[in-house]
Amino acid sequence: MNPFEDQIYVIIFSTLFLGGLMSTFVVAMVFIHRQRQAQNRQKLDFIKSEHEKTLLNIENEIQHETLSHVGRELHDNIGQLLSLAKLNFGSIKPEKHAAGRELLSQIIQEVRSLSKSLNLDWVDEISLEDFISQELEKVKSTGFCETSINFETEFSNLKKDEKLVLIRVIQEILNNAIKHASPNHIRISANQLEGAQHIVIQDDGIGFDINQNSNGSGMFNLAKRMETIGGKFDIQSKPGNGTLIKLTLSS
Repeated sequence: MNPFEDQIYVIIFSTLFLGGLMSTFVVAMVFIHRQRQAQNRQKLDFIKSEHEKTLLNIENEIQHETLSHVGRELHDNIGQLLSLAKLNFGSIKPEKHAAGRELLSQIIQEVRSLSKSLNLDWVDEISLEDFISQELEKVKSTGFCETSINFETEFSNLKKDEKLVLIRVIQEILNNAIKHASPNHIRISANQLEGAQHIVIQDDGIGFDINQNSNGSGMFNLAKRMETIGGKFDIQSKPGNGTLIKLTLSS
């Protein structure tokens, strides 16, 4: 075999060897790509499952609280109004009958309001600012503490599930402030900065060490709920310096 033929064989062998390497590389890359696709699909399925589970839990919690509220209203409010109406209609005086009819009209309005609250259609009908205003007004009307609100941005682009999560998170934050913070003032503000919308809930209560908070699991759950809608949950607090919580959503 002459040197020329040796060179040809070397070239052929090298070509086949490189071709084999390239084929192996391509097959490996395809395999890795498919593995990553499968992993990404699993992650997306997990995120979707967690999102749906969170929404279901929130809907159940709100409906349970609504039913409790309806029960109290039926017993304490509507029951009392019906008793008064019965007394008025039992009188022989015409003016008492007129008062009874007014009470019946009031009872009808109360029942309609309660019926409306049994489903979650109100989530679509109310703006986030109006909801927060109503929640703060409830707190203030009890004489527990002063409240204030300042909205510099609208959340009109929120989907129903996003608004539902925010509503529940804000309710929980207010409940925690009422139960644990002993504040004189609760303030909620909202603004838009650097392509994100922020809701800040701040109180001037007793504060706590966030590293030693006995309610840490509750705060962790609120953070996880914000994650299900692509949001962030940040908390700042020190003993004696109140608490500030920021909820962030990308615009």
